[in-house]
Amino acid sequence: MNVHLVDGTYELFRAYFGAPHASGPDGREVGAVRGLVRSLLALLRENGVTHLAVAFDHVIESFRNGLFPGYKTSAGVPADLLAQFGLAEDAVRALGVVVWSMVEFEADDALATAAARWAEAPGVERILVCTPDKDLAQCVRGIRVVGLDRMRRRLLDEDGVRQRYGVGPGSIPDWLALVGDSADGIPGLPRWGERSASAVLGRYGRLESIPEFHWKWEVPVRGAVALADSLREHRAEALLYRTLATLRTDVPLAEDLDALRWRGPDRAALAGMEAVLGEGGLSARARGGG
Repeated sequence: MNVHLVDGTYELFRAYFGAPHASGPDGREVGAVRGLVRSLLALLRENGVTHLAVAFDHVIESFRNGLFPGYKTSAGVPADLLAQFGLAEDAVRALGVVVWSMVEFEADDALATAAARWAEAPGVERILVCTPDKDLAQCVRGIRVVGLDRMRRRLLDEDGVRQRYGVGPGSIPDWLALVGDSADGIPGLPRWGERSASAVLGRYGRLESIPEFHWKWEVPVRGAVALADSLREHRAEALLYRTLATLRTDVPLAEDLDALRWRGPDRAALAGMEAVLGEGGLSARARGGG
């Protein structure tokens, strides 16, 4: 079997900025939820999609905000998008799909936990982490746990991670610590960019393994003097940023693998969702399960 783990927060953001805005019968904005539901219905119609779950950031803030004040918050997120998160979770449940609604942890932590938990489970051929977000690349394992960019129809296996980032999946948090991740509010270190981080971490793997002084580096890097100075000066920050970028794999997910098997929608709940969204025919498009 294939297990599809979907980043619901990413999907909802993508639908909000990519799909037409729309109002439900009660006047509230529902366009992003409509787009999300259509996207998941398309996924459920694909061959081999039998087990899946969708993770959401029920609130944008998480335990990481207590570690670093600059970490991402809900500030700047459109109010009519934030207002659709609860409705989105209800809509996905109505489709009969398992929902992980994160408060203390993040949606990415739930996906990482599930990928780690079931990577070697009997009967699992492949786990597909459905998001293009670079931080999820740390979950990739060989060809068994892979990333899937659904919009571009691109798979990212371990070789693909190395080709794209110049490092293996285990070094992605270190890479993000140096380069930064604007989507998560991680600033990275001064002077470090993708090329330099890939070159140095491609040789040393972890921040602790990078020699303190540039003349000890066994890889040629442009601007090595300034880079080494920056890392030496900001090492504590780099280690903190790596902690922020490291996904947790100990989220207490209640479901076992069999609970992720899609058995069809909750017909009554989906009919109610049709009324809320002002979009008929969802039940007809969600036939199936097993």
